[in-house]
Amino acid sequence: QVQLVESGGGLVQAGGSLRLSCAASGRTFSSYAMGWFRQAPGKEREFAAAIRWSDGVSRYADSVKGRFTISRDNAKNTVYLQMNSLKPEDTAVYYCAAEKGGAVTTMPSRYDYWGQGTQVTVSS
Repeated sequence: QVQLVESGGGLVQAGGSLRLSCAASGRTFSSYAMGWFRQAPGKEREFAAAIRWSDGVSRYADSVKGRFTISRDNAKNTVYLQMNSLKPEDTAVYYCAAEKGGAVTTMPSRYDYWGQGTQVTVSS
């Protein structure tokens, strides 16, 4: 049974930083891609970043490019999202997701497993 557990969310002032973690278990993830999505109140879930576990190829939404960095630690089966220069519009619930085929895709429907989410709130 695949489990994805996010942590690291919280309240931060604009311009600050947070690092989100996603601990993955229940499967060998070497062939997977891992994504971070976010959903603000009243809005659709949107793509933030993704990484292929095998080779580290990554992809970012334009809205976070240059501010967010996705990485993975193979030994810990954990994916991270380092978020710098945070803005109030980054406020959302952030979700970790796993895609079995290794496709570094922006489409939520392509992802097979999801975590429960962690709240990030950026105050102005």
